[in-house]
Amino acid sequence: MLTKLIGGLCCASLALAANPSRDLLHLGGQGINLWRLQNRISAADPRGTAKLAVQLQIDDSQASWSPSLEKQYPASYFDQPIDHNDTSIGTFKQRYWVDDRFYKPGGPVFVLDGGETTGLDRLPFLDHGILAILSNATGGLSIVLEHRYYGESSPVDEFTTDSLRWLTNEQALEDSARFMRNFNHGGIDLSATNTPWIYYGGSYAGARAAHMRVLYPDLVYGAIASSAVTHAAVDYSDYFEVIRQTNNQTCVEHIVSAVATIDRILDIPLMSSPLKALFGLQGLKHDDDFVSVLVEPLGAVQEQNWDITQSSDKWIRFCEAVSAGGAGTQIGLVKIPAEVVNYANWIRKEVVSQCPEGMTIEDCFGTYDDSKFRDDISPSSWKAWTFQVCNTWGYFMPAPSDPEQPSLLSRRITLEYTSKICDQTFPPGKHHRVPPLPRVEDVNRLGDYALERDRLAFIDGTSDPWLAATPHSWHASPRKDSTLKPFKLIRGGVHHWDENGLEEGWKEPGFIRKIHREEVAFVREWLQESGRV
Repeated sequence: MLTKLIGGLCCASLALAANPSRDLLHLGGQGINLWRLQNRISAADPRGTAKLAVQLQIDDSQASWSPSLEKQYPASYFDQPIDHNDTSIGTFKQRYWVDDRFYKPGGPVFVLDGGETTGLDRLPFLDHGILAILSNATGGLSIVLEHRYYGESSPVDEFTTDSLRWLTNEQALEDSARFMRNFNHGGIDLSATNTPWIYYGGSYAGARAAHMRVLYPDLVYGAIASSAVTHAAVDYSDYFEVIRQTNNQTCVEHIVSAVATIDRILDIPLMSSPLKALFGLQGLKHDDDFVSVLVEPLGAVQEQNWDITQSSDKWIRFCEAVSAGGAGTQIGLVKIPAEVVNYANWIRKEVVSQCPEGMTIEDCFGTYDDSKFRDDISPSSWKAWTFQVCNTWGYFMPAPSDPEQPSLLSRRITLEYTSKICDQTFPPGKHHRVPPLPRVEDVNRLGDYALERDRLAFIDGTSDPWLAATPHSWHASPRKDSTLKPFKLIRGGVHHWDENGLEEGWKEPGFIRKIHREEVAFVREWLQESGRV
């Protein structure tokens, strides 16, 4: 998929995390504020690659960019219209990277959609991830294509409500189509009219891969949609329901109990301030901001990866901490159980400690000052993704609406709270106004849970917090796996775990080698049908 729980997922709460996956999808409305704090802390990073991972987190568990890869794979640029409906407005340079190590004449082209982050973050997939695996097996050429308004592919210098109006699904999809129609490499015409193209994407980009197969069947011969959020939702409280159902139940029970206790204590007059002080958040004015900060460690679920060099151990450490037991404490006449004390210690040490010297707790974690969001018009991934969330994708992550359903979030985290980032960040412009609620029907009309086509593969993980937004959701009708319509579920997998790989593939765990073998097999079958392999 950033802690005010906005959405996406590519795309939860603004979980303060320098997520190796670089995806914004798990940024829920509450996630944005913590994401901004992370950017302040990481101001020395000239590329702005440090991301605040909202609880969901946009990529959560993927390979990270390295300077050596940028040297190995120099960027190229392709002219795109700012507005495909009115080319007189001008053009911008869309950045892309090519790997032709494995290419043999007549081979396919694999393109990986960069999604909601800089394309630099996707270079590991070009070098030794899914693109390298598929190209090596088929004599193919690989491309990472950066998404408009991310990285260096921005058509504007400032991100205002009006200047972001060309950041739409339709415009971005047409970017990919136009690129595919006109791609030339080293004087060789490798356009999709002459060469079979396989489109790959993970998370938000996974949905784009599926949509490209639906909308441009003449260009996209096949597509692999990994953790593809084909179902857009205004309320995506299911994100935390997946976490609650699929993770260590001892840990989950302690979190649910702690959060319920915190809600009860906040109901007691005069107890809000001492409770916040226990968490190191004294001075935070609003109770909903306080409980929003507590969502931060839940975002670590999505930061897990099978590759330990790319995985965060934060979730495991948090679970160990909150479940450690102890005697609890007393605040006035109120007894505070051990799980709340343990939770408080974690937040104080792991989150509050990151608030820079000279900034107040309200500066770092408060979300009621509109100027924090409205006045920042510099190009950034957080603002671009928030615009997409507020206009189209949704994925606000409030507590469950059913009061009887156990919740990992405070009941004070409401849809109103998680979605207020939209009005705060995007005041009405002259040419564009953000809708009262995201127009999720623009996504869902393309197929929703039931989206399927020949040569369109869906790859998901059983422990992915985004599972409920994919065709593998429990809300969707069951379907069979086949070579023509692959439908594969990685047991224990989290967010698009098939996307990254190791240079020495034999060192990958068996279940990852298996999914990679299966992807190679069905892609080869597809290409044989085309007469190209």
